[in-house]
Amino acid sequence: MRVLKFGGSSLASVARFSEVAQIVLQQATTEQVCLVLSAPQGVTNMLVELTDLAYLGADFQSPLSQLEQRYQQLLAAIPGVSEARRQQVQALINSQIQQLGWQLQGMSLLKFCPDHIKAQILGLGEQFSVALMTALLEGQGADVQALDSVKLVKSQGDFLNATADVAATATVIDAAMAATPASIYVMAGFVSSNAQGETALLGRNGSDYSAAVIAAAIKASACEIWTDVDGVYSADPRQVKQTRLIDRLSYDEAMELSYFGAKVLHPKTIGPLARVQIPCYIKNTLNPSAPGTCIDVEGDGEALVKGISSLEHLALITVSGPGLKGVVGMASRVFAAMARAQISVSLITQSSSEFSISFCVPQLHLVAAKKALEAEFELELQNKLLRPLAIQSDMAIVSLVGDGMRQHRGVAAKFFASLAQARVNVVAIAQDSSERSISAVVEQRSCQNAVKVCHENFFSHIPSIDVFLVGCGVVGSELLAQIERQQAFLQQRQVKLTVYGIANSKQLLLAKDGVDLKNWQPALAEANAQFSLAELNRFVQEQHLTNPVLVDCTSAQAVADQYADFLAAGFHVVTPNKKANTSSLEYYHRLRAVAQQQRRRFLYETTVGAGLPVIDTLQGLLNAGDQLLAFEGILSGSLSYIFGELEAGVPLSVVTAKARAMGFTEPDPRDDLSGMDVARKLLIMAREAGLMLDLNEVEVDSVLPAGFAAGANVEDFMVQLPQLDQAFAERLAAAKAEGKVLRYIGEIRDGKCKVAIKALAADHPLAKVKDGENALSILSRYYQPIPFVLRGYGAGAAVTSAGVFSDILRTLSWQQQV
Repeated sequence: MRVLKFGGSSLASVARFSEVAQIVLQQATTEQVCLVLSAPQGVTNMLVELTDLAYLGADFQSPLSQLEQRYQQLLAAIPGVSEARRQQVQALINSQIQQLGWQLQGMSLLKFCPDHIKAQILGLGEQFSVALMTALLEGQGADVQALDSVKLVKSQGDFLNATADVAATATVIDAAMAATPASIYVMAGFVSSNAQGETALLGRNGSDYSAAVIAAAIKASACEIWTDVDGVYSADPRQVKQTRLIDRLSYDEAMELSYFGAKVLHPKTIGPLARVQIPCYIKNTLNPSAPGTCIDVEGDGEALVKGISSLEHLALITVSGPGLKGVVGMASRVFAAMARAQISVSLITQSSSEFSISFCVPQLHLVAAKKALEAEFELELQNKLLRPLAIQSDMAIVSLVGDGMRQHRGVAAKFFASLAQARVNVVAIAQDSSERSISAVVEQRSCQNAVKVCHENFFSHIPSIDVFLVGCGVVGSELLAQIERQQAFLQQRQVKLTVYGIANSKQLLLAKDGVDLKNWQPALAEANAQFSLAELNRFVQEQHLTNPVLVDCTSAQAVADQYADFLAAGFHVVTPNKKANTSSLEYYHRLRAVAQQQRRRFLYETTVGAGLPVIDTLQGLLNAGDQLLAFEGILSGSLSYIFGELEAGVPLSVVTAKARAMGFTEPDPRDDLSGMDVARKLLIMAREAGLMLDLNEVEVDSVLPAGFAAGANVEDFMVQLPQLDQAFAERLAAAKAEGKVLRYIGEIRDGKCKVAIKALAADHPLAKVKDGENALSILSRYYQPIPFVLRGYGAGAAVTSAGVFSDILRTLSWQQQV
């Protein structure tokens, strides 16, 4: 015989009842079936609401009428039921509603509800399901017999959370089936009776447990738990995307997962099946052809980790003090106090010094647990042998489960590295001696992030990058286009890069599923939020993003001034904006300190040389023990282009206008011609080399004479610029007469920084650099007397965006360490 259990979601409507009937009829063609049913979806909640209303003395008549209507609607729509059977079900409905009304009225008058009465009420829905399903199967010609679970399933203990007695159940159920042979038996889940014959419930959502108890009692060939998902997943699909269906679990793995929060299985389900080694299958009523998950004695030992589960809404209690150390029986007193208060303990950890014992209890039971412990240890607390109880509320347990963990080293290290990557503080840890599971107590608010990152590292192996772009001008727009074009490549590289937010100076667009990069402009135009750390941080918390990256493609000082705050809030920062690295030395050091403390990346390769690996190269040399002796560089792509054209005889005013039209310069060319852009880049290089200078210590020789076109707007400046053409032509001619060329150079020498126009000999490494190229000449302890030269295009949206894109991908370095 095979036991099939269907939960409330499988019995939500007449259509669902009919689907269940077809599954049962098909299985009954090859094997006897014992069908175990929950209440129709929502009915048990309605019964709970009715008891609560009556207990409080509130009006319960309207909800009672709604329950009756729900019953009547289901009965009226059931097809193929004989009139005689329909009348029997109707009589059951009438009897239930009448009896329930009397009981509720009594509760309302007495303001009291005994547990044995509450058990009777809450088990009514399952009995209705049995009557309705029996009628449906009978109407389709099945050989079906309903059995009374209250009489046949025996239990002991609490009326509302009883423990089944499998041996006693086997005796009576075998006799009942022998007396009434049938191809299909239908029984109610959740309900049982104690030794006195009183109704007792097997715990809320205990129909799975009922099915397991019945399967063990009748020595079934298998027990199938039918629900609304395809089986057990590697994590809760509601919390984690890209979860994996687990094909096979061992009994021990299934018990660990269900105990630590996996919702598909009731925690007590596996025990009865494991004792008699009956395989259990988790299957989907909506997809009956799917193989589901098989739970048996062997499982699949090949997989390292089977699943990640979480148990939420807990409190961590710590009992500590000198009175614990070396005193026999203290631990037993702690947990005896919990047992007397009927409080379940989820996790236990003890310090090796025996100075403290910590354990988790449900948050709802915290007050009762505290009261029980303070009563048990009243004398020890008064005499200061124990410290006052330490309580941490709103906690959760994240657990890694898998039989394969026993044969592999480094699992715990990877688990805790993953928690660190998710920026989760671990409050307590526990690992069982079988090495089948390892658990960490974390703050409730961090639980989903912890599960998400652990799943990413142990299962999907697809790290995520969550981008928020501020500044969508020329470079920002090009960056978005590159990200959109590269999605297929990123998928091949097993990287998930999603742009969740785009901001300009007026608006902020946020999208929980990621911004549509083909149509972001109109969406941004309609957005009504504004860019701020608070707004982005709120979004990150709500969406449980674990690797947020702020990408600043503005040149705004106001945005740069917020980098430290973003880093402190858990964002990586990637930028071509030079303002932060050329601000005060105090802010310069603060940025790096916060990034290190928070394990976040501050990446700014494109602040010097656009797409060229300038800073990375210098850092690499210094990290290898090299020492910078001198540096020369053409650090402005716009000035590289302008001076190359000047060499070809093009007047300064003409080439400046041309460079402006091509987008090589800033909107106001004076920002380039003043030399301050080069000065900032040179200061960044100097600080990277260890020279702690400020911007005012960089000597700047501007391309423009002091005070030229002062106060003029951009257009007036461009009109006046030809006044300088003759002077520049003469300066160029003088250099050419000496066999030299003019270039705008940034130089670091003898601890000082200078940017100026220099006449370079033809054989100088920078003499041939023009057309928008950047070039750097590094003279170091390793690279001398011939310097290390790095050369390539250093201007333009494409190369700058590519450099920013590369920095964004480098934020994965923290994740790749786990």
